[in-house]
Amino acid sequence: MGQLTALCCLLVISLAALTTARPKTGKTGQQPKCKSGPVDLVFLIDSSRSVRPHEFETMRKFMIDILNELDIGLDATRVGVVQYSSQVRTEFSLNTHSKMDAIVKNINEIIPLAQGTMTGLAIKYVMNNAFTEAEGDRPKIPNVVVIVTDGRPQDRVAEVAAEARDKGIEIFAVGVARADMTSLRAMASPPFEDHVFLVETFDLIHQFGLQFQDKLCGVDLCLESEHGCEHICESSPGSYQCLCLPGYTLNPDGKTCKAIDLCAEGKHNCEQICLPTPGAFTCDCSKGYQLNADKRTCSMIDYCSFGNHSCDHECVSVLGGFNCRCNEGYRLLANGKTCKAIDLCAEGKHDCEQICIPSPGAFTCDCNKGFKLNQDKKTCTNMDMCKTVAHGCEHQCVSTPGSYYCICPEGQLLQDDGKSCGTCKSANIDLVLVIDGSKSVRPQNFELVKKFVNQVVDSLDVSAHGTRVGLVQYSSRVRTEFPLNMYHTADEIKAAVMKVEYMEKGTMTGLALKHMLENSFSEAQGARLVFTDGRSQDDITEYAKKAKEAAESQGEIEVKDPCACESLVEFQQATMSSLEQLTQKHILLMLLHHTHKHTHPTLFQ
Repeated sequence: MGQLTALCCLLVISLAALTTARPKTGKTGQQPKCKSGPVDLVFLIDSSRSVRPHEFETMRKFMIDILNELDIGLDATRVGVVQYSSQVRTEFSLNTHSKMDAIVKNINEIIPLAQGTMTGLAIKYVMNNAFTEAEGDRPKIPNVVVIVTDGRPQDRVAEVAAEARDKGIEIFAVGVARADMTSLRAMASPPFEDHVFLVETFDLIHQFGLQFQDKLCGVDLCLESEHGCEHICESSPGSYQCLCLPGYTLNPDGKTCKAIDLCAEGKHNCEQICLPTPGAFTCDCSKGYQLNADKRTCSMIDYCSFGNHSCDHECVSVLGGFNCRCNEGYRLLANGKTCKAIDLCAEGKHDCEQICIPSPGAFTCDCNKGFKLNQDKKTCTNMDMCKTVAHGCEHQCVSTPGSYYCICPEGQLLQDDGKSCGTCKSANIDLVLVIDGSKSVRPQNFELVKKFVNQVVDSLDVSAHGTRVGLVQYSSRVRTEFPLNMYHTADEIKAAVMKVEYMEKGTMTGLALKHMLENSFSEAQGARLVFTDGRSQDDITEYAKKAKEAAESQGEIEVKDPCACESLVEFQQATMSSLEQLTQKHILLMLLHHTHKHTHPTLFQ
């Protein structure tokens, strides 16, 4: 009887608490949401046969009312529902629903099992199955079970409830009508005044929900206390914890946060530069490089690809810019862009013997006309033109550098074609021989000159209509020995030559040339042959020039030692060769130079 009286008193007290306790409301009169932080909440409801259908509906409303005041979501409070009688069945798990509408719909679809009351079995099932990662349980998130029952358990609950509590599961026990208070206390977490509730009928259970919400949420310590969290304070029933923003880690003091520097920790894959951000990083590149599409690796910037380098030949990208480069054989100028061909020939950087032909940065060797390039491609060898070309010389070909000329045997003269040989009998000229009769010639040499003149006459076709011969002697003055039209045969001329007397005075060669130019030729131009020892005592330049300008030819012959036979032969050969090259209307001017030992024949036109 005493126990019954105590139970009745407890019920009255609980009911009074339910009817007088009211949570704080806002201006709208609605209960504010529980902001204590995320909770993994499982309702374990008794659906044994003792629970009548209308009472079960009241239990549905009880769960929905409580959930309406909680912040439901996958990152907030997660909810699962398990019903039991003689067996246990999960209606939906913690990770089944994230929206309140879906939870309400699922609760309204629950069908009671209507069997015995195996509460201990149900607690063990929830402990082993409902709060698992597979069912949506989250680490470090409070696990809460609300057990709603109306009868005495038909199995043991104390031991299994203690095991559940040891695993960190917070248990609220709600007894209705016939519930056993001792069993409720055996199941619930301490303190019992906050975790054990008993109501008289199912009709009053929705009123209990208001008080239960206050007990479940408790005081929001993050709002009501100086928590000291640097970043985030997360409330839980009766407690709180400090959290850090993404990219930060909680320091050992449990309140302050430190940025996670993945760059300093080497937890990055940047090729060159790592720029840290809290818990993350971005990659960058050194100067002259650019970040590739993978945002990790770098490649050198190709400045040449911009197309504004202005290089003459080739653009070469380098770190931080570009350089211009010239093709082989060219040199880069001071402006760094323009290329100029390297002329090794002009710079003297070659070893060609004769001709250097430049090409950019190189050269080839060549030879002058009449020479051929040797196998070394540098030196040259004189070509024997007589053996190289069809010269056509009748008698003999004489090679010269790059050319050749023909010569004839003694006693013959080279003809006008420069190839054939013959005598000068066919020549038709007016020939005036001017001989030096100065004292420096000496009598014996003067006689030699007269003999030479007669040899010249013998080689000519002397006649009135052929070759005419005149003779002029000079020393300090000039004397015409016989004019062109005096004799018409060779014998007459030779006889007259032998009668010429030696003047034996000075050497006025200029005066002789003047006389010859002004007096010896009256109607036709001709060839004049001057014999002299070369020591003129007056200026011959003016009249020699006038003779040339009058289209007259001059020849100059030296007189060597008259005692030397070879000198005479050489003299005659040179003179005859000159005469045979003269044609009609040409004048032969032979200057006879007397030398003693080191003289030589010189022929000029």
